[in-house]
Amino acid sequence: MLTYQECLDMCDLTSDEVDAIAEHEHMDSMIALALGQYLISHDGEQKVKKIIIDDINKARRDGNAAHEEMLKRVLEHFIATHPDHENHTRAA
Repeated sequence: MLTYQECLDMCDLTSDEVDAIAEHEHMDSMIALALGQYLISHDGEQKVKKIIIDDINKARRDGNAAHEEMLKRVLEHFIATHPDHENHTRAA
């Protein structure tokens, strides 16, 4: 059986990105990891970005500035490491 860390090592997401998906979808981290990997493997970068943005907005509404700032860093990293396929194919 594979551990969470072994699966994460094979995934194109960071643990913080997986945690953001798990938080948004109210699911276990292992399931969130599988969902996130599926999404980014099937041109779902926009969906993952929306999930993280939703989490940022919720943290802001909840007054949790530290979590909001952490999620903003997660979003910046995700955008930097996962270019949007949809926009790249339109430009080509």
